[in-house]
Amino acid sequence: MRLQNIINKVSKEERITFDEACFLYEDGDFYELGKLADEIRRKKHPNNIVTYVVDRNINYSNICVCGCKFCAFYRPPNDPSGYVITFEELDKKIEETIQLGGTQILLQGSLHPDLKLDFYIEMLSHIKQKYPQIHIHGFSPPEIVHFSKINNLSIEQILQRLIDAGLDSIPGGGAEILVDRVRKEVSPNKCTADEWLYVMEIAHNLGLKTTATMMFGHRETKKERILHLIKLRELQDKTKGFTAFIPWGFQPDNTRLKARKVTSVEYLRTLAISRIVLDNFQNIQVSWVTMGSEIAQLALFFGGNDFGSTMIEENVVAATGVKFRMSIEQIRKHIKDAGFIPKQRKMDYTIIE
Repeated sequence: MRLQNIINKVSKEERITFDEACFLYEDGDFYELGKLADEIRRKKHPNNIVTYVVDRNINYSNICVCGCKFCAFYRPPNDPSGYVITFEELDKKIEETIQLGGTQILLQGSLHPDLKLDFYIEMLSHIKQKYPQIHIHGFSPPEIVHFSKINNLSIEQILQRLIDAGLDSIPGGGAEILVDRVRKEVSPNKCTADEWLYVMEIAHNLGLKTTATMMFGHRETKKERILHLIKLRELQDKTKGFTAFIPWGFQPDNTRLKARKVTSVEYLRTLAISRIVLDNFQNIQVSWVTMGSEIAQLALFFGGNDFGSTMIEENVVAATGVKFRMSIEQIRKHIKDAGFIPKQRKMDYTIIE
């Protein structure tokens, strides 16, 4: 009876509580969850369009003092394989992205102990002066918190200076699970859950749009996943600054954090509950990068309406040994084959074509 009452609330577009979301996630039928999430997606996106963005992930450095247990990409200071990108290398990557029809870059790196704010200001200014058409989606909240600490400036001061230099939006990386019990175990040197949320709130207040993410399937409980969603929903109520939510399953290979891989069913179930709980988010992105193209197609019937990025370059997930790749043509074909209309978009979900 309780389960049916929750289902009825969702069908009537009424907001469900934390307890109701936990109950639905734990006890709801897999196909019923998918059906509910699909209904919500169709109401929010009745035009049958599935979007995607053409961009490139550029990692400006892999030298990091954070040492997250789930990361196979970072290198500690003084490691011989550590690097900091040169502007010549940066230009080459951006020019190739533009030639391939790209409209933005995802600029992320690490918590480098020695790079001061001037480095990032110069990098942003260089990109904007040379490639004004490129949208810079860069610097996740943990990076912003790190910049604040090593430069002895407030979060607002850091963000304003980055905006003035050319930063256009912020990615939702570094969220993992927004519960400090989990964060202390998997990424003890990274910003707290409240700090992550605070960066996003300040960014939204300064006019920056951002995305939100969740990396699940490591040390968190199912209730902690729901708590993560509720915290995002509460902030979105305040600021309306998130453009999309992207959940993905943890990839354990080559990391110090051993866990089983998230199954396709668990991924789809989590995607569906995300679509149901995040009633104030317009867009939910599927993760072909971690789950593969076929599961990403299926995810379009479990609440997803965006196929994500072409990811001309991606290094962090690839470091775990997961190396799914797709061209623009392949992404469009997968969207069409699932029965939807593919449309290229910008970061703010403005349709390009």
